[in-house]
Amino acid sequence: MKIKATSQEKNSRRGIGRMLKEQKLRLYIIRRCVVMLLCHHD
Repeated sequence: MKIKATSQEKNSRRGIGRMLKEQKLRLYIIRRCVVMLLCHHD
């Protein structure tokens, strides 16, 4: 039976959400940089 899991789950979920947000932001920035490089190459 999980009784103590509630607070830990909230924390882990929040942490995962933050990580996903950071990863999405990083991917977006990298994509923007690649697009800029490709556009400037032509």
